Amino acid sequence: MKIDRKEVLKALETITIAGEGKNMVESGAVQNVLTFGDEVIVEVTLATPALHIKKRAEADIIATIQEKISADAKVKVNIKIETPEKPSEIKGKSIPGIKNIIAVASGKGGVGKSTTTANLAVTLARMGFSVGILDADIYGPSMPIMFDVETEKPISVVVDGKSKMKPIESYEVKILSIGFFTAPSQAVIWRGPMASKALNQMIFDADWGELDFMLIDLPPGTGDIHLSIVQSLPITGAVIVSTPQAVALADAKKGVAMFQSDSIKVPVLGIIENMAYFTPEELPENKYYIFGKEGAKNLAEDLEVPFLGEIPIVQSIREAGDYGRPAALQTGSPLEKVFEEIARNVVQETVSRNENLPPSEAVKITTMAGCSAVKK
Repeated sequence: MKIDRKEVLKALETITIAGEGKNMVESGAVQNVLTFGDEVIVEVTLATPALHIKKRAEADIIATIQEKISADAKVKVNIKIETPEKPSEIKGKSIPGIKNIIAVASGKGGVGKSTTTANLAVTLARMGFSVGILDADIYGPSMPIMFDVETEKPISVVVDGKSKMKPIESYEVKILSIGFFTAPSQAVIWRGPMASKALNQMIFDADWGELDFMLIDLPPGTGDIHLSIVQSLPITGAVIVSTPQAVALADAKKGVAMFQSDSIKVPVLGIIENMAYFTPEELPENKYYIFGKEGAKNLAEDLEVPFLGEIPIVQSIREAGDYGRPAALQTGSPLEKVFEEIARNVVQETVSRNENLPPSEAVKITTMAGCSAVKK
């Protein structure tokens, strides 16, 4: 006996899953039906992981097919569970008006990732781009200090009938940070879901307006915040910051691997080497490679990703960050030229990425139950 697929679908239209008003075909729960003689395989997706609903659906499918089509039908039901995201989780969607979202990351802490992000942002702004920074370093926010806006608080504005946060603006860069909502001496002691909820609000409940670039200052490492961000937003590309020494390069390599992994697939725009060398003021022609020579540049070549430039060890970079005026704003200084070169390289790699690769999508992670389903 050969069972007809259309008859199976018609029979399944008589079944309603508990808690849903539509039948399982109309609701889209039935993903695929395969028939091989008297064998029937039904692929189903349920929105609830409840075991009793899963078992009820499986029993109803088998009973209906054997009752309405053939008592001898051999029925196999594969059920996939796609649980809706919790409200505290960041949901993947784009932000209207933002053209490019660049994640700035480092495997290791203390390599100058946030300082690099701040200087890259002001340089892009001086080049004529509209720029925003999302300070996603929930447990160590530093952008309010680096932009001299520690005491500022975002105000509420109404946009299209909805209340939104207005980012703080400094040096023509729009900024949102958890540091605006906590006291300077207050430690942020949150589990992952709470951190994700805070990021969710700063991303989607803010009036970012039109931006050419949103730079996301990620925390060190490859943890929960990183996964939340790539699940929440279609990241255009990632920039990795590292110092030249081996221990930092080992962690930077992991950062590149995270973005390039099969489950994330975010293009790596390149690597920036910070603290590349030291030149004493009294010996301007000398370069001392305190942390090693061209370590990040060599890593970029080994990993076949672009090298975006190197930043020297200069006291004024630290002082400028502490006083809230990024060093790249020093007109006519060597540092201005350093950051301009890096910014041009980032823009060039972004343009190349957009021309040669399809648009990014937020990472989708689902749980599976039973056998893998075949999409119709």
